[in-house]
Amino acid sequence: MKGFDETQITRLIVDSYHEKLTNLIVSDVLIVGAGPAGLMAGYYLAKQGFKVTVVEKRLSAGGGIWGGGMGMNQVVLQEAALPILEEVGIRSERQQEGLYTVDAVELASGLCFKAIQAGVTVLNLVTLEDVSVHEDRVTGIVVNRTGISGVLHVDPLTLSAQAILDATGHEAVVVETLRRRGYFRDSPVEHGFEGPMNAGQGETAVVEKAGEVYPGLWVAGMSVCAALGGPRMGPIFGGMLLSGKRVAGLITSALKQSDR
Repeated sequence: MKGFDETQITRLIVDSYHEKLTNLIVSDVLIVGAGPAGLMAGYYLAKQGFKVTVVEKRLSAGGGIWGGGMGMNQVVLQEAALPILEEVGIRSERQQEGLYTVDAVELASGLCFKAIQAGVTVLNLVTLEDVSVHEDRVTGIVVNRTGISGVLHVDPLTLSAQAILDATGHEAVVVETLRRRGYFRDSPVEHGFEGPMNAGQGETAVVEKAGEVYPGLWVAGMSVCAALGGPRMGPIFGGMLLSGKRVAGLITSALKQSDR
């Protein structure tokens, strides 16, 4: 084996990451949160040819899938989501009429793999601190390292895009950042809150209500319920996948319309 030393390894990491980050300062779509809705939206948007960047504050992408229900790494999906599973090559087992179980590790890792294969770039350990707003439109996100933000006084950097998607789940971090600043006066978002458990209604809400909540800012997945009101649904994930697919279609239409 040809000899190499530790400095070569370090240089390769620094140079390749710098090249990747420089290329992502401006994207077509920025997605905050690499959970199932964010990864699914990114997958479909990248397949349409858009440059898609996903930022994730945690070390691993996949959101809440990994732990299944109470640490039991199985999740449930409804029949309506099966075509998506088949498209990305994730296996499922039919358990009863309309409900299927999926290995949580296979689902989380499979969504990550297919999104990146489609062209999505994920920046993990990167957290949102603020948003950029120009002429009453969200134009970017202000980010920092997860281990730095709120701990050390280190200024963040800004990434920009034509569309920003809040897929941060229960926290709805991007929406909350704007809400604290009073950007949703007299809108449903101003009064939105996540309700108690109702799996059926929650799964419907995250799909039907996914969309644009402020010019340039979109929501999908549990961010829908946190922003616009709707119940939580626990370890059933079909709605997350369908919500991500739906919002990807809406963003695609909006971006293509704006290019005319």
